[in-house]
Amino acid sequence: MTCKSYNRHNFHKHTFCIFQEVDRTVLDPLQPQYTSKSGSTYYFTEEGVYRLSNHWGRAANCKWRLATISSQRYSGKVVGYAAWTSFFPDNDHELLYAIAIDFETLTAQYVHKASQDFPVTTVFRTASETLKRLKVLRQHLTEDQWLRYYNGDPTLVRQQILSEWNSSTLSLEVIKRKYL
Repeated sequence: MTCKSYNRHNFHKHTFCIFQEVDRTVLDPLQPQYTSKSGSTYYFTEEGVYRLSNHWGRAANCKWRLATISSQRYSGKVVGYAAWTSFFPDNDHELLYAIAIDFETLTAQYVHKASQDFPVTTVFRTASETLKRLKVLRQHLTEDQWLRYYNGDPTLVRQQILSEWNSSTLSLEVIKRKYL
C-alpha cells in the first residue's frame, strides 16, 4: 500500500481516521477555517486538524472515529484532534480492515491495515465485510444466551470462539460446532 500524504485539502476524501478527544479550550486561540453543511467546524494546523462536531463514525465518504477521554459516551459537540499522519485511505474494494477485540471491556472496533503493525495471522477484510462481522461480534460480546450450550467457563469459551472466528475465514457456525 502506498503511503499517501494528507493535508487540509484532501483529508476529507475517502479516509479512515481515529481522532483523539481533546479539551475544548485548545480551540480558544484558533479561528475556525471551515464549517461543513452538517455543522462540524474545522481548525487546521501544520500538524493536523481539530474537529468540533456532534457526530462521529461515518462522515460523508469517510470513517472517522472518536477516541474519547472518558469511558462515557459523548453528548453534544466534542473536539477531536488528528495529525495528518493519522489519516489512511479508505475504499470499498481493498482488504483494509481488521477487528480488534477487547475481552475485558467486551468491545470490538475496526482498525485500518496501515494504522499499526499486525501479527502475520491477521485477516483483513473489505469495509463492508468488516462491518457485518463487527455487528455479529458485538452482539456475541454483549449477549450470554448463546453460551449456555457450551461446557466450561463462559468467559473463556466466548474468547476462544470469537478470537478464532476473527482470525479465520470459516463461518461462525462452523467454529461454534467445534466447541460443542
